[in-house]
Amino acid sequence: MTDDIGRLVRTESPSADLTAVARSAEEVARLGASRLGAEPDLITVDGRTHLRWRLGSGPRRVLLLGHHDTVWPVGSLDTHPFTVRDGVLRGPGCFDMKAGLVMAFHALAALGPDAVDGVTLLVTGDEELGSPSSRELIESEAAGCAAAFVLEASADGGALKTERKGVSLYEIRVAGRAAHAGLEPHRGVNAGIETAHQILAVAALSDTDAGTTVTPTALSAKTTTNTVPAHGRFAVDVRVRDAVEQTRVDTALHGLRPVLDGATLEVTGGPNRPPLPHAASEALYRRAGQLAEELGIGPLTAAAVGGASDGNFTAGAGIPTLDGLGAVGGGAHATDEHVIVAELPRRTALLTALVGAVLAEHPRAARESDTTANARSPR
Repeated sequence: MTDDIGRLVRTESPSADLTAVARSAEEVARLGASRLGAEPDLITVDGRTHLRWRLGSGPRRVLLLGHHDTVWPVGSLDTHPFTVRDGVLRGPGCFDMKAGLVMAFHALAALGPDAVDGVTLLVTGDEELGSPSSRELIESEAAGCAAAFVLEASADGGALKTERKGVSLYEIRVAGRAAHAGLEPHRGVNAGIETAHQILAVAALSDTDAGTTVTPTALSAKTTTNTVPAHGRFAVDVRVRDAVEQTRVDTALHGLRPVLDGATLEVTGGPNRPPLPHAASEALYRRAGQLAEELGIGPLTAAAVGGASDGNFTAGAGIPTLDGLGAVGGGAHATDEHVIVAELPRRTALLTALVGAVLAEHPRAARESDTTANARSPR
């Protein structure tokens, strides 16, 4: 498994570099084909390459979900090379989430080709960007499944991620009027001041009790030092636990009005990912706990996290979803990114058991019978 992870880590795949992502997809395809004995579909959307293994010919019952793009630019291996030392594996993208892809390959291979009929493994190439080109594909592959298992890395201490906040992203643009800051500042409409008013109004939309954070992030009102700025802009990152809060904040942001006479506002953006609520993962987490005890690797722990994943999409589509089934380690997106090697076989055994259990509980024959009955019933 460590050798396989090394192959993927050494194939750098920053999300914004389409050539690198395509090259990474080819390496993921080769590795996956060698482990699964099946070639994937390579799906390119808006120049971004995704991979899909539809195993068997029966109805889709289980979706395994991961991504092969990373936040690390090409050349990161020069300063953060792939290494395995003292039981710790390091390298750009190893924890988030190339180790998870290798775990998926090995788990499905352990079940064997006859046992995985109805399983789809989907590996996307733009998750770190918010999945702009793969969302429709994810939701389509999840439709009708009994479970979605997300191979994102675990939370602290190996906890599974049973709740994720929904995400909304916005940009707020301010227009004022330029003027000489020394000769006639009164003739200007200061977009910097208007931007400051709006930043305070936006930040006030946070609700600590509800778990809602509304955070102004990247901002600018750039001009010369002796000019009243005519333009300003800032981004807003919103995280919410439920759809009601997501709607409240969205309505409030699109309802912002300028404070200064002569200033104008333009608000763009909106919800990017729905929340992954506890209810979407509860039954699968309980089943995972039972299996972990049987395997001698329990007890499991759970965590609610502010970060989102593609599991938000499957949960939003009504599919039971369990996230954080990937590597145990830490340092995602950071210089200390690492994977604990001893946990790889244990977590892979758990994933293998989970997939097998769901397939057994939702047998192909029953699904085909249901499909036939539905096709024959009047609408």
